Amino acid sequence: MKEIFEIRWHGRGGQGAKTAALLLGDAALSTGKYIQAFPEYGPERMGAPVQSFDRLSDKPITIHSGITNPDIVIVLDPTLMKSIDVTDGLAEDGHLIINTHKSPDEIRKEFNIKGRKIATCDAYKISEDTIGKKIPNTPMLGALIKVTGLLDFEKMLKDTEEKMQKKFSGRPEIVKGNIESMKRAYEEVKQE
Repeated sequence: MKEIFEIRWHGRGGQGAKTAALLLGDAALSTGKYIQAFPEYGPERMGAPVQSFDRLSDKPITIHSGITNPDIVIVLDPTLMKSIDVTDGLAEDGHLIINTHKSPDEIRKEFNIKGRKIATCDAYKISEDTIGKKIPNTPMLGALIKVTGLLDFEKMLKDTEEKMQKKFSGRPEIVKGNIESMKRAYEEVKQE
C-alpha cells in the first residue's frame, strides 16, 4: 500500500456515505492502521449530494484537509454522475466503483471515462434482497474490499458485525442483512 491511501465517497443524504466511511475507518483502525474518516456537509437534508472521505496509512497521518486527489472514488447513487464529475482529481490509475446494474464497459462509454479502473456493483438490488431497503453503503464496502484488497475481508466483516451488534442490539436481522449484503457485493462486483 502507498504511504497514504485516500478515498472519496459520493452519495445522497440518507444513503450512508458517512456511515460507510466510518465503518471502513473503524475496520482499518482495528488492523493497526492509522485512519481518518470524515464527512463533508453541505445542505443537510435527505437526498442532497454529500461526500465522505477516508485516509488510511501505516504511519501517522498529519494532513487535515478534504481529499481532492483520491486513489478511489465510490459512487453510492449513480444519478450523481449526470450532474457531478465524480472523477475530478481521481488518479489516472485510480479506482472508480459505482453502484449500478450496468457493466464497467457500459459506464465507461456512457460517461466517456478515460483511464481509471472501473468496477460496478448493483448495491441497490443487493441491499433490497438482504436488508429490505435501498441502502447501498454496506454492499459497496464489500465491493471496495474485493476491488482493492485494502483490508482482509474476513477481518473487516468481523469488525463491522461487532460494531453493528452494538448499534443494533436487539435487532439481529439488521446486522445479519448488512453482513450478507457485504458478502454478496464482494462476490458480485464486476471489474474491468
